[in-house]
Amino acid sequence: MSTQIPLFDLPPRDKDDEAARALDAVYAEARAIATELPPEIFFGTSSWSFPGWMGLVYSGSSPANSLSREGLREYARHPLLRTVGIDRTYYAPILVDELRAYASQLPDGFRCCTKAPASVTALTLGHGGPGSAINPHFLSADRLIHELLLPFALVFQEHTGPFILEFPPFPRQARLEPAAFIARLDRFLGQLPREFDYAVELRDARLLTPAYRDVLARHRVAHTFNYWSAMPRPAAQADIIRPEDLPFTVLRLLLRPGTWYEDQREQFRPFNAIVQPDELMREEVTSLSDRALTTGRKVWVLVNNKAEGSSPLTIMELAKRVAA
Repeated sequence: MSTQIPLFDLPPRDKDDEAARALDAVYAEARAIATELPPEIFFGTSSWSFPGWMGLVYSGSSPANSLSREGLREYARHPLLRTVGIDRTYYAPILVDELRAYASQLPDGFRCCTKAPASVTALTLGHGGPGSAINPHFLSADRLIHELLLPFALVFQEHTGPFILEFPPFPRQARLEPAAFIARLDRFLGQLPREFDYAVELRDARLLTPAYRDVLARHRVAHTFNYWSAMPRPAAQADIIRPEDLPFTVLRLLLRPGTWYEDQREQFRPFNAIVQPDELMREEVTSLSDRALTTGRKVWVLVNNKAEGSSPLTIMELAKRVAA
């Protein structure tokens, strides 16, 4: 007759061991999905330093600052995470030594999608409130080259995917009319080095016009189909700019239209579960990805936690659909 040991007499189970076992199960499912995906599609998250992803991406518990510095090594082992967004470059230049540290953690062929600095893509300085000054470096190709492209060419070339040129909404007091913006964008894109790929992301629906589409086509630059508060849904954007006509496709899933960053962040923390599934978003991403893939284009899908609650879990759901 066996003797049962009271539960309170058992040694406590290591929380990180539980996370490691959970991650093994996640990896097994992800590997099965990955074998069915076309090699031209690259799923990734907008950033990677989220402690709440323990058991989803990371096997142990680490604070956000440690993950920011050293988390890419484990992130890149996930079978479905074949790219990642480097967002910090939007706010400040990145040091060459920091890029080297990132590169040392990444496997061969792993390419990152990097945001261009606001110092080049924001029309006004600061937060764009009343009295904000016009940015003298707005759409300055020289500034972009020296602040971002040269460091990446020097030490990060092998891991460089598309550069995303995100243009925030123009402040009302300094509104730039669509025709003037598109003319300046045309000149700017014509001055950029051609050895890199670029994708423009608009945050002002007024700029999404046939003239904008024609400028992108002239320079072989992609459009970023974004899922964001004040923009039309990706499928509506594709009515003007067809993914089949672009050199490659970028989809950035950020916020459900009509919702806002702070609200979603507080509701979705710690980003370890899908809180608000969005079937329409998933359908649109699958459809646009399929349209691009069937014409041989590469597809980059970047997912933010604020889209549904947990970007790694959203990617699992999207990958299942694309694989099917």
